[in-house]
Amino acid sequence: MEYASILGISTPASRVGLGTWAMGGTQWGGTDDDESVRTIHAALDLGITLIDTAPAYGFGHSEEVVGRAIAERGGRERIVVATKVGLEQRGDGVIRNSSRQQLNREVEVSLRRLRTDYIDLYQVHWPDFATPYEETAQALFELQRAGKIRAIGVSNYAIEAMERFRRIAPLSSAQPPLNLFEREALEEIIPWCRAHGVSTLTYGALCRGLLTGTMKEDTRFEGDDLRKTDPKFLPPRYAQYLQAVQRLAQFASERYSKGMLPFAIRWVLDQPGVTVALWGARHPGELAPLREVTGWSLDSEALAYTDSVVSESVRDPVGPEFMAPPERHPDERSGAPV
Repeated sequence: MEYASILGISTPASRVGLGTWAMGGTQWGGTDDDESVRTIHAALDLGITLIDTAPAYGFGHSEEVVGRAIAERGGRERIVVATKVGLEQRGDGVIRNSSRQQLNREVEVSLRRLRTDYIDLYQVHWPDFATPYEETAQALFELQRAGKIRAIGVSNYAIEAMERFRRIAPLSSAQPPLNLFEREALEEIIPWCRAHGVSTLTYGALCRGLLTGTMKEDTRFEGDDLRKTDPKFLPPRYAQYLQAVQRLAQFASERYSKGMLPFAIRWVLDQPGVTVALWGARHPGELAPLREVTGWSLDSEALAYTDSVVSESVRDPVGPEFMAPPERHPDERSGAPV
């Protein structure tokens, strides 16, 4: 395993981190808690030290599963627990709320769910345009000084927002989406982070499973699986993305004797400025390819080839914008509906 440092956190962070969104049980067609715990334990056995979760993943269920897994395993001090804040539950959905009141309430709930007295990395999940960034940053800075969190991060933030944020509080990390198909962060966000010493935890490395190499034209998604409404998994785009995956999988096999999944993760890790690539899993067997991710890198010719395959195959690209939660009304500052 490769490791990196994140400002404010003494424990080395594995460059492949375990994402636990699917362990929350919603938007991914259900989950099995015992299987999820075994998956977390398997990740730790393989050298993963960073586990990323959020209250929005199953309305707190993912955090509970992570807390249970760590409590059963032990060794809390050797694990980097990264969770998030700033999405308030409204009925069966969430809405952005990064007000001071919301943050102070959420941190206590997350600490209980995670069965810990501190959070290593506390990240604002989505920007809340109804709350000044300075208010959010100041509230998190106070939580850091109180010892409840070790480091402060943001997710899905623009550069201007991060500039304003870091004038008030030390910014340790940013979490943008990044994979072979969703590359917008490489244009400005990740270079800015690299220039300012801000670590990056990139999410969606496998693009909701597209880059595992296991999906077919007849793959179907059941229940509340978010891929039922993801534009990438709907015609005509789905066939374009599958064609790109097929070509890339063949190249990965012939050039590196690697499968599609480790090739996709390696591509993310080899982008300048990327600190951690988050890899979502909920079954121990899904982590088996991890051993094929480390110890090698893509050369310039391979990187150029992947660029050409994506541009030629995906004629109608789309980003991950469909996942963005709704904003609050600008006048809504107390958390009560307007």
